[in-house]
Amino acid sequence: MASSQTLSAAKRDNVGTTGARRLRGEGRIPSNIQGDGDHIDISIDEREFLATRRAHVHLYDIDVEGSVETAVVHELQWDVFGDNIIHVEFRKVERGVEMESEVELVFVGTPKGGVPSHLVDNLMIRCIPSNLPDNVEVNVEGLDEHAHVKAKDLKLPAGVSLAGDPEQDVATIIGAAGSPAEAGDDDEEGEAEV
Repeated sequence: MASSQTLSAAKRDNVGTTGARRLRGEGRIPSNIQGDGDHIDISIDEREFLATRRAHVHLYDIDVEGSVETAVVHELQWDVFGDNIIHVEFRKVERGVEMESEVELVFVGTPKGGVPSHLVDNLMIRCIPSNLPDNVEVNVEGLDEHAHVKAKDLKLPAGVSLAGDPEQDVATIIGAAGSPAEAGDDDEEGEAEV
């Protein structure tokens, strides 16, 4: 996980659709920084930002024309095809001070019986900004049919803790459709109807 990265930003006064479209045409992403009850409308260089995302940067020192704000990405908005980022919302944070954030769950492994059902896609965690992970894994390897995975069962990275209900179900293993037992039941029903 990379540490913080300085990101250059420019203030933007024209926050309408036309202005946003013009910025994107110039290779810039319309963005804002939320916090302290207010927000700053900015634009950032698309290539520079995408390079930081590939390097797994989460904590940014955003230089807004000489004024630096420390922030993390709060939300990314994508175009209808999911190919391009059309807006970034940053949230102000303080270094070394714990914050709550929602991270994506990534499901890995193959259960012994049945198929995994993802009950939630994201999880609320608590950590200092520099420890914010890309995601949290949900390992379903070798689980039996009807097994449940709770939030408290997840292996969290060092320095990260749960911010929500530890008893929350995040996944369950359900019976596979078309299993031999179910196919047999269907055959018997079909014979009974004839």
